[in-house]
Amino acid sequence: MYKPLVAVVGRPNVGKSTLFNAIVKKRISIVEDIPGVTRDRIYFDAEWLGQEFTMIDTGGIEFVDSDNHIFSSMRYQAELAIREADVILYVVDGKMGIQPQDQEIANLLRSCGKPVLLVVNKIDNVEQEMNMYEFYGLGLGDPIGVSAVNLMNLGDLLDEVLKYIKKVPLQEEDDDTIHIALVGRPNVGKSSLTNALLGQERVIVSNVPGTTRDSIDTHWNYEGSEFVLIDTAGMRRKAKIDLPVERYSVVRALRAVDRSDVAVLLIDGTEGVTEQDKKIAGYVHEAGKGCIIVVNKWDLVTKDSKTSQKYEEDIRRELAFLQYAPILFASALTKQRVNRLADMVKFVSEQQHMRVSTSVLNELIEDAQLTNPPPAKSGKLLKIYYMTQASVQPPTFILFVNEPQLMHFSYLRFLENKLRETFGFEGTPIRLILRGKRESEDV
Repeated sequence: MYKPLVAVVGRPNVGKSTLFNAIVKKRISIVEDIPGVTRDRIYFDAEWLGQEFTMIDTGGIEFVDSDNHIFSSMRYQAELAIREADVILYVVDGKMGIQPQDQEIANLLRSCGKPVLLVVNKIDNVEQEMNMYEFYGLGLGDPIGVSAVNLMNLGDLLDEVLKYIKKVPLQEEDDDTIHIALVGRPNVGKSSLTNALLGQERVIVSNVPGTTRDSIDTHWNYEGSEFVLIDTAGMRRKAKIDLPVERYSVVRALRAVDRSDVAVLLIDGTEGVTEQDKKIAGYVHEAGKGCIIVVNKWDLVTKDSKTSQKYEEDIRRELAFLQYAPILFASALTKQRVNRLADMVKFVSEQQHMRVSTSVLNELIEDAQLTNPPPAKSGKLLKIYYMTQASVQPPTFILFVNEPQLMHFSYLRFLENKLRETFGFEGTPIRLILRGKRESEDV
């Protein structure tokens, strides 16, 4: 589901990151390790009064008369965020008053065509509220005074944000349309695969890593089925991100996964699975998306009768948490096996939406417990009362048990495997949620 994007912009040291952290209700450093994926923490999901949206922090905008690469790149990354955002929070310093650069940034924002909320930060008490009136001179409407440090007036600010978010038009598409995110490291052939699927040069292709800067949505009709292809910029390891603009390419790629139904993870067949491939795959898995692994550039791989088998074994070992993802060996350049991808995506989508009745699930649970009795801890036996499916995409099941802490992760994995053996669920993660006896009584 698409979440509206709220960008925080302004010159350096006005408190943008502090405001960002206050809104997302979490202290977030520039880089934070998340299980399965390492990514630049310049964005985070937030919620206010039941409305979800994505916050994005930007580097300070500097207007300098020099060829300084850092300054120009920081400005460019902020401009990209402005272009992508649905709502912009322009943060200024209430203690310092209007600075020359504030006016230049205001000029930039007035021409962007996006809703802009002027946020005067560092208004820490009632006496300082008089400082806000000066900022009417920026010509951006009524300033909103806040103290990001003391969390003052953030509710009023977020109420204003919601007024604009609710006006964001939702893309109306056929419910049967499947959104496909093409993800992977730079230069693995994502744009080439897009062009091969479409049968025409719709996306710029270059052997220079990082050519694709934006996520590009392309409607694709294949044999009567509707798809939306989201070609994304390649994700690089943080140490390889030389230009700040590429950080936004990573954000777009991650957001493309969030907007997708099925993620197609491209791996370079000439290089094999890398650490970055594992991190990207981890994000797809954590997001609960369907996944297909495409080993691209297969035409360049020296092969014998056992090459594909060995390659698949390597992938299953390196990406152990994606055992459920089907693998396609293909070449975007020669279009080898590319025509199989559409049917694979449709199949995975069907598997994501599969529902199983509670009665059938409970027959499976009884059979599983006879085959492999539940574990015991400190003499206490785990009891599984019943299982029911709560939702689809990904298929999510609730297990009602006597005491959740008695469940061992290996037994959960056993139950997941039984679900897959019985019903398939190919290409999609499965979520198993435990509910204790008291919780079940509450329900």
